[in-house]
Amino acid sequence: MAARDAASACSADAFALRHLHLALRVAFEAPGGGGLRGSVRLELRCLRDGAAELVLDAHPSLEVEGAALAPPPGSPRAGAPRPLAFRHRPFASYGSALHVALPEPLSCGDALVLEIAYRAGGGPGVCWLTPEQTAGKQKPYMYTQGQAVLNRSFFPCFDTPAVKSTYSAVIKVPDGFTAVMSAITWEKQKDNTFLFKMPHPIPSYLVALVVGDIVSAEVGPRSRVWAEPCLIEAAKKEYDGVIEEFLTTGEKLFGPYVWERYDVLFMPPSFPFGGMENPCITFVTPCLLAGDRSLADVIIHEISHSWFGNLVTNAHWGEFWLNEGFTMYAQRRITKEIYGAAYTCLEAATGRALLRQHMDNTGEDHPLNKLRVILEPGVDPEDTYNETPYEKGYCFVSYLAHLVGDQSKFDAFLQAYVNQFKFQSITADDALEFYLKYFPELKKKGVDTIPGFEFDRWLNTPGWPPYLPDLSPGEELMKPAEKLAELWASRDHNMEAIKAVDISAWKTFQLVYFLDKVLGKSPLPDGNTEKMSNLYPKISKAQNAELRLRWCQILLKNNHDAEFDKVKDFLHSQGKQKYTLPIYRAMVSGSESARALAVETFSATAPQLHVNVQNYVKKILGLKAEEN
Repeated sequence: MAARDAASACSADAFALRHLHLALRVAFEAPGGGGLRGSVRLELRCLRDGAAELVLDAHPSLEVEGAALAPPPGSPRAGAPRPLAFRHRPFASYGSALHVALPEPLSCGDALVLEIAYRAGGGPGVCWLTPEQTAGKQKPYMYTQGQAVLNRSFFPCFDTPAVKSTYSAVIKVPDGFTAVMSAITWEKQKDNTFLFKMPHPIPSYLVALVVGDIVSAEVGPRSRVWAEPCLIEAAKKEYDGVIEEFLTTGEKLFGPYVWERYDVLFMPPSFPFGGMENPCITFVTPCLLAGDRSLADVIIHEISHSWFGNLVTNAHWGEFWLNEGFTMYAQRRITKEIYGAAYTCLEAATGRALLRQHMDNTGEDHPLNKLRVILEPGVDPEDTYNETPYEKGYCFVSYLAHLVGDQSKFDAFLQAYVNQFKFQSITADDALEFYLKYFPELKKKGVDTIPGFEFDRWLNTPGWPPYLPDLSPGEELMKPAEKLAELWASRDHNMEAIKAVDISAWKTFQLVYFLDKVLGKSPLPDGNTEKMSNLYPKISKAQNAELRLRWCQILLKNNHDAEFDKVKDFLHSQGKQKYTLPIYRAMVSGSESARALAVETFSATAPQLHVNVQNYVKKILGLKAEEN
């Protein structure tokens, strides 16, 4: 660890984690709950003389039943494990510290194996869904979400991205259920027990488990989709033959894909996130199933994490931009190769607009608008999450490419960067030192201290990015969308001119850009929303969630209550936070009928929403939130 991770209590400075093994039994309990019971085995090596205690990250919801020292694997010293004393100590609002006393002080290099028997299931990292929260509505479901510091409620661990290890697991689940993990090996054994192996070292936040009524279908030479039975055909149709092109383009740009398989698991509709890049298997929202592959390219971001984040990882959450800024750059490099510069620049312009909106809301000088965030002890890394590490991080990586001045040379640098730091956790200082070493001519020029563009300023000064990549190639797609939005907003609107614009070939982000402009100009002149709905069934009847979100917002802003059923249908169909909250905000700030619709819809859909999303909606509606 380059520096102490303020979000972790673990003894990463005194012990190296070589391997962890989970042996768990999963049980569902009605309603919408359940439990895990079993053990975690940690294979460790001592890093300093005199270490007499091991500290692990844990959580108050995690009940430790016993700790013991076991003989190292292959050791001739067979025999029963030696029980060890342990105690919990408070650490932060998001976790506790598990202190395990060792029988005698160790010497540097000593190997030890620690077995911890425990129960879990009530913490924030283990999510239990009722049948109502699934697509099939028949069986319960569970999944874990580790990022950023939630897996300490799944198993006692070194819950810091600075520590990586291989892992294995044996998971027993009830009959009629299937278990899937973020591992290369997946094997079903007798008694509905599943065996998993991950031979590459990963940080604890990427250990992920799903148990549900799920099936799979092959969609490529190294990819399959997983989903509930009622969604599997839609998932197969959407992604059959699609993923391999994204993977091979990534390999061409950044080097070998080391994780062997790239599967996609479509989560139940209540899954509140867009996607989670767990190795070998990305968890995604079913909102990506648009029916026409128009959102298929959204997973390029998660695929890019295979190199940036999963293979080369930020050493602590204050350097989250290393994961996300490089991934945004990689995503847009893949997109440019496949879809061209114009479409990529248009997508990047949408991201820049989100960054502008965020900084306008918080104020540019807010401390979270730095790339390197100082995480004070006790601050939950989740509370620092915003657009800055993504889009300002993208701008910084783009600036580094701009300094090189040759795309192929910068692509070669990214391959070298991945190869240099693969399976490691690094800081910005490591990354930038390697950049200057790789390009000695730039180091000689002093590019890290150019006034106004100093690397230190990028990292440690809040505010708008000092350099913005040129997005002008996107104007060939932006300008027609802007002009069309102006025609719809005009009082003496010209229907002939409107009808002369053919939007049939416009891809998702061009349509999104157009609808964002229309929303910004709303309310439109009387009757125009209805005319737009009739003229563009591609938009008003879309199953694409990005289009549905904007169309619902336009309907509400223009009080077009004749189509309010589309707002209701969209909120009934999914529970993704990114879509659900803006629509409730629009309803609450809309007409009386829109506010009534908000209360009625939430009353009907609350049981199918994730508890965090329920609480956010209650806040918007002025209702009392539940304790999580």
